[in-house]
Amino acid sequence: MSHIAFLGPEGTFTHQAASILKDKLYDDSTELVYFDTINDVMDAVITSKCVKGVVPIENSIEGPVNVTLDALVHEYDLMIEGEIVLPINHNLMAPKGLKLSDISDVYSHPQALAQCHNYILNNSFRVHSTSSTAAACKNIVNFKNSASIGTVKAAELYGLNILDENIQDVDNNETRFVVLSKHDSRPTGDDKTSIVFSLHDDKPGGLYGILGIFAEFSINLSKIESRPSKQGLNKYVFFINFEGHRQDEDISKILKLIGENTSFFKVLGSYHLIQ
Repeated sequence: MSHIAFLGPEGTFTHQAASILKDKLYDDSTELVYFDTINDVMDAVITSKCVKGVVPIENSIEGPVNVTLDALVHEYDLMIEGEIVLPINHNLMAPKGLKLSDISDVYSHPQALAQCHNYILNNSFRVHSTSSTAAACKNIVNFKNSASIGTVKAAELYGLNILDENIQDVDNNETRFVVLSKHDSRPTGDDKTSIVFSLHDDKPGGLYGILGIFAEFSINLSKIESRPSKQGLNKYVFFINFEGHRQDEDISKILKLIGENTSFFKVLGSYHLIQ
């Protein structure tokens, strides 16, 4: 039996993403196993306890998941093998027998509470933070006149009634999850590659030069951002996502040129969307 690790607990959006991966690429003999931290997920893949790991890497509203980015750069030699993008639809749910008019308090993860701020304000709910949306759903039965904000999957797991659907303030809220492995995927013709690099300190215009390499080969960039390198103030690593697979002829040339013109360079993987 093979195992897929995901950031838990059960009933979270990451659980939902891991379920999609299992349904698309694996059979019933594969088991989903949750871990409490992103590092625990990566450890499970590195040690071969699990064949894949699923963790969040970016939210369209909150931005990058820095724990994931930093771990991939500084701590683990893992590669991105696939990505899953989920719409983030929050729901208000409560134990059976409670109505919306009964609710005075709401529990959830701080991000979920923030993403439903207007709804909570309009209903004059008192808010309480929990470690995850699933934890709120699991424990809500212990609190009087209270509801949780979470996923449909959590409502099913913990026997809750959904009192109100899609209560998030922004409708186009999405989270991008990555599938981590010891290798990336084979070319499909519809691929994306992620890299990270640092520039030489004594080379003005270094970032401009790197971006020019992509322009020279007419390669479309889908994302560029910086993170502190942990090597001191004003020292950064740059993440770039772009179209193409690292085994494509032009992409291979681009990666060679970037490696020759940077002080640190790492390919995080070539992969495609799993849907």
